Amino acid sequence: MEELLVRFTAPDADPTDLFARLIDEIRPRRATDFETAKRNLHALCHILDLHPELRQAVREKLVELSQTHRHSALYTTTGILPNTSFLSEGIRRIGHTILPEVIDDDLLRTVLRKVFHQSSDGRWVSGVGEQAWLELDEALHFEESSASPEIPRSITEILRSLRVISFWIAAFGMEPALLRLDRALENHESPFVTQNEELIAYIDAYHGAWRQPDAAISDDKHLRVLLDQCLQVMERIRKRAAREGTSIRLTYHLKRLQQLIRRSEQLLDILDRLRQDPDGQSAYPPIVRLFTQLIQDECQRNNLRQHWRRNTDMIALRVTDNASAHGEHYITATRNEYGVMARSAAIGGLIIAFMACFKILLAKADMPPLTGALAYCLNYGLGFCLIHIVHGTVATKQPAMTANAIAASISQSGGKLRDIEVLTGLIARTLRSQTVAILGNIVVAIPLAGLIAYSVFSLTGEHFVSHGKAVLLLEEQSLIYSGAVVYAAIAGVCLFLAGLINGYYDNFSAYNRIPERILQLEWPKRVFGESRMQRVSAYVGDNLGALSGNMIFGFLLGGTSIFGVLFGLPIDIRHVAFSSAFVGIAFVGLDFSPDYWMLLWAALGVAAIGFVNLSVSFTLALDVALRARQVSEIPWRMIAGAILRHLKQHPRDFFLPPKKED
Repeated sequence: MEELLVRFTAPDADPTDLFARLIDEIRPRRATDFETAKRNLHALCHILDLHPELRQAVREKLVELSQTHRHSALYTTTGILPNTSFLSEGIRRIGHTILPEVIDDDLLRTVLRKVFHQSSDGRWVSGVGEQAWLELDEALHFEESSASPEIPRSITEILRSLRVISFWIAAFGMEPALLRLDRALENHESPFVTQNEELIAYIDAYHGAWRQPDAAISDDKHLRVLLDQCLQVMERIRKRAAREGTSIRLTYHLKRLQQLIRRSEQLLDILDRLRQDPDGQSAYPPIVRLFTQLIQDECQRNNLRQHWRRNTDMIALRVTDNASAHGEHYITATRNEYGVMARSAAIGGLIIAFMACFKILLAKADMPPLTGALAYCLNYGLGFCLIHIVHGTVATKQPAMTANAIAASISQSGGKLRDIEVLTGLIARTLRSQTVAILGNIVVAIPLAGLIAYSVFSLTGEHFVSHGKAVLLLEEQSLIYSGAVVYAAIAGVCLFLAGLINGYYDNFSAYNRIPERILQLEWPKRVFGESRMQRVSAYVGDNLGALSGNMIFGFLLGGTSIFGVLFGLPIDIRHVAFSSAFVGIAFVGLDFSPDYWMLLWAALGVAAIGFVNLSVSFTLALDVALRARQVSEIPWRMIAGAILRHLKQHPRDFFLPPKKED
C-alpha cells in the first residue's frame, strides 16, 4: 500500500486511477468481511500519519478531482428517484444493466463509479462504520492546507446543487396528485414554494458569511423549519391516503420528494459546519454520512429489486391494511362469533359441494381445452363470489387475511416486540377460527357431495362418476400421489395472490372514489331509483375488493391446469374443500365399498392439502405484511415460546371458544 501511495506524488498521475487502485487495496474479498476492511483502513491511516509528504500528495489529488469535475449530478441525482414513473425507472434500470450508459468523464459522479466499481462496495463501505472513515479524514490532516479566503469550488458546487434541488421541491410539491389529497396547498402559502424563496436568500447570504463564524444567517434556521413543514405535509397526505387510497404514482412521488428534502438537509448540515469551522473538522461527520450513502446509492443505481421494494412499501402497507381490516372479521373472540363462523363455513361447504359436482359435469362435456378452462374459471369464480354474497366462508381464504391482521398487531420499539401476550392470544383465536372454518367446510362438503352423487344414481340408475373415475379421484387426493402436495402449494400461492388482489381493489375503490362515481350516473337513478343506487354504491365500496379477489382467485384456480397444458408443465391445483368433496363423490361412485387403504390415504391427503394450502398462503401473506410495515427482525423463538406456554396453560383457546362471553 505504501508503494501505491508513493505514486500519488507524481504530478502527471491520473488521480481517478490512483484512487481506484487504493480502494482495490482496501476492499475485502468478501463484501461482508468488515473487519478486514477496517484493518486495511487503519493501515492506510497509520501510513498517512507517518509520512506527511504522502498525505499531502493524497490531499492534492483529492483537491484536483474536486476542482476539475462537476459535482451537481452527484448531489442532485445519485440516490434520488428520477422525474419519470415507477415503471419507466424499472425499465431504465433493466436497460442500463444490459447495456451500460455512456460515461461522462467530467462528472465527479463518474469518478465515484470508477473508484467504487464493484456492485458490492456499498456493503463494506457502510459496514466498516462511520468511525473508520472519520479516522481516515483525520489522518489526512486537511487543516495543514492553507485556507483560502475565497469560497472553494466544492462549496460553490454544493450551493448550486441546493438551488436545483430547491426548485424541484417547489415544483413537485404542487403536483396535482398532492393537491388532490391536500387542498390547503392551493388555498394557503405552500411550504414547498416558500422554502425556495428562503433558500435563494440563504445562498446569497452564505457567500458573504464565508469564513465568518459570527455572521448570522437567519435563513438557515427558517429554511430548516420550512423543510420540516414540507415533511409534515407529506405525512398528512400519507395519512389521508391511508383512508382514501393511494397509487403507485403518488407513492413514487412522495418518495422522491422525501429524498430531495433529506438531501437538502444533508447539504445544509455540511455547509453550516464548514462556514463556522475554518479547519472543517466539525464537518467530517455529515460529510462521511453523505459519502457512505452516495456510495451505496451508486452501487445500487441499477438494482431492480431494490427499486421495487423501496417503492412498493406504501402500496403494500395500504393493501395489507385493507386485508387486515377484513382479516379481523375472520378471527373469532366470543362464543357467538365462533358459532357465526361455523354457520358461515357450513354455507361455504354447501356451495362448494355443488361447485365440485358441476366441475365434474363440465369435465364430462368434453369441451375444447380453452373453452373448458374458461368454464372451470367461471365455475370457481362465480361460486366463490356467491359464497361471499350469501355471507359464507371459504376456510383457505382466511390465512391471507388473518396473516395481515397478525402483522398489523406486531410493533417494534427499539427492536423489541411489545405486547407478546396480546399477540399469542390473537394467534390462538386465529387458529381456533381456522379450525372451525375448515371443519365447517369439509363436514358439509363431503356428505353433501356424496348425497348429490347418490341422488343422481337414484334418479338415473347410473353413477355420477364411473368406477374408474372414482378411483382416479381418490388417487389424485391421496397423500402418496406424487403431485398432491406440490399442487396444494400452487393453490396456496393462488390464495396469497387473491388476498393481495382483495386489498388492492379495496384501495383502488377508495382512491378512485368508485362509490361516488357510481352515484353520479343519472340513468341508473332513473331506472332503479336513487335510494336503491345509494345501497348499490355502498355495497360496491365495501365489497369490490372481496368480489374481485374471489373472481380472480377462481380464474387462478381454473386457469392453472390449462396453463400447464399450453406450456407442457406438469402443474395443477389441489384445494382442500374441493378435494374433500371429490372424496365424497368417489365414495358413492365405488358403491360405498372402496379400498379402505386407498380411502385412508385419500383422507390423509386431504389433511395434507389443507395444511399446505393454509401454511403457504399464510407464510407469504405474513412476509409481505411484515415487510410492508418495515419489520425486519422478529423474535420468532420468543413468539414460539410464548405460544407453547399459552398452549400448555390454556389449550382450549386454540380449539374451542371461551366458556363465557367476555
